[in-house]
Amino acid sequence: MGFRCGIVGLPNVGKSTLFNALVGAGAAQVGNYPFCTVDPNTGLAPVPDAALAQVARLAGSARVVPSVLEVVDIAGLVAGASRGEGLGNRFLGHVREADALLHLVRCFEDEQVAHSSGPVDPLHDIALVETELLLADLESLERQREGAVKRARGGDREEAARLAAIEPALALVGDGKPARALDLPDPAARAALAALNLLTTKPVLYVGNVDEASAAAGNAMSEAVAAHAAAAGAEQVVVSAAIEAEIAALDEAERAEFLEALGLAAPGLDRVIEAGHRLLGLIRFLTATETEARAWPIADGSTALDAAGRIHTDFARGFICAETIAADELIALGGEQAARSAGRMRQEGRAYVVRDGDVMLFRFNV
Repeated sequence: MGFRCGIVGLPNVGKSTLFNALVGAGAAQVGNYPFCTVDPNTGLAPVPDAALAQVARLAGSARVVPSVLEVVDIAGLVAGASRGEGLGNRFLGHVREADALLHLVRCFEDEQVAHSSGPVDPLHDIALVETELLLADLESLERQREGAVKRARGGDREEAARLAAIEPALALVGDGKPARALDLPDPAARAALAALNLLTTKPVLYVGNVDEASAAAGNAMSEAVAAHAAAAGAEQVVVSAAIEAEIAALDEAERAEFLEALGLAAPGLDRVIEAGHRLLGLIRFLTATETEARAWPIADGSTALDAAGRIHTDFARGFICAETIAADELIALGGEQAARSAGRMRQEGRAYVVRDGDVMLFRFNV
């Protein structure tokens, strides 16, 4: 699976500002006009991980490598994108390449920042974006169904499985509902649905972009976005992209002082990245030696053998066992030696299902 999150939304909602804060100030051009971003900007956002830092300290690691998310700043969408309006076809192509979507919604008033569709109305803006994605999927499904019907009638079993995914997806999308809401009991149909790479199957995190005064508690507009997200079974995070860009440019001491002045316990970006991690169905396991402490992203439900292969194919090929302990327990005990003395390091086999925050040492022989 991929780890790529695309930032989507209307023009001038703060996508490039948020992107710069996530991956490093100045990475993307910011401008108060539509289509300031044409070609997508791509960068890596480190996943906040306090446990990794503590595990690294206990191991005396010379280097700390956090897990990262690949983030893509995609050009703003306008009404008619599914018909090629604005940067329509390019926009939809870039959305198709993402594994999950961070849907940034403007939740602030500012006469100095133009709004592409009249008065600021978060729910209207969400509906506009989601309608264009639905229309694009509808066209794609209708086109694919035509060919699949002919081949399925000819006895093609693979096409019959595709058709078993296409037809219920087409009915759902035609009813104005995203394809991610489709519950297919047949594994072959589920796999066929995933292979269609529909825009509305991608998981979504709604990010309400508020003004500075609302950064800590949100406002009425961000509450409306939260209610929409809850009804859709999605998560929502409130940030002030402008403030996050300022925070990202500060050193650690200045950052703590600035956050305290704003009444924030942590940067909003931490919540965005953590929610993005969950959105992609990811957990992370840790490894720590004197050379390096590292967080490894892996799909939730992965086994110890999968985790070994994530590091190196030799680890999986010659897998013997994984010596494992939860990071919180390792930190509480004071490090690996103390954990061994207390008999808390477990030997797990290849079928062990990795838990988020496991610290793992792989034994292998090739």
